[in-house]
Amino acid sequence: MPGTDTLERFIAAVESNAHDAACEAFYDEHSTMQENQAAPRVGRDAHVANERRVMARAKSMTSTCVRPVLVNGDVVVIRWVFHFEWLDGTVTHMEELAYQRWKGEKIAQETFFYDPAQRVPKRPDAAA
Repeated sequence: MPGTDTLERFIAAVESNAHDAACEAFYDEHSTMQENQAAPRVGRDAHVANERRVMARAKSMTSTCVRPVLVNGDVVVIRWVFHFEWLDGTVTHMEELAYQRWKGEKIAQETFFYDPAQRVPKRPDAAA
């Protein structure tokens, strides 16, 4: 079960847009990360690499935790809102729930739930 301080440090890392560093610091070496019903990515290194690929495509991003964070033993649910401005001038605004199973102070398993239509980049004038 993660401590309150651990959760706050994790949230602060994500909100500072250090997604890759958050993966390195807070995910178990053999953790899984899954987007909706897609096949999970396995291993912290795969999570870090994926975050770096996404971040390399972004001109800017904003990551916001919508509180409260729900905690029940080893299970944590966080509502996130992300806004990306991509290098090609398009934007993506999405909201998701992250369902996490922690093993001590590390995330062992995570599944993101969101409407996949949100992932389609839009021109800024069409994003509203």
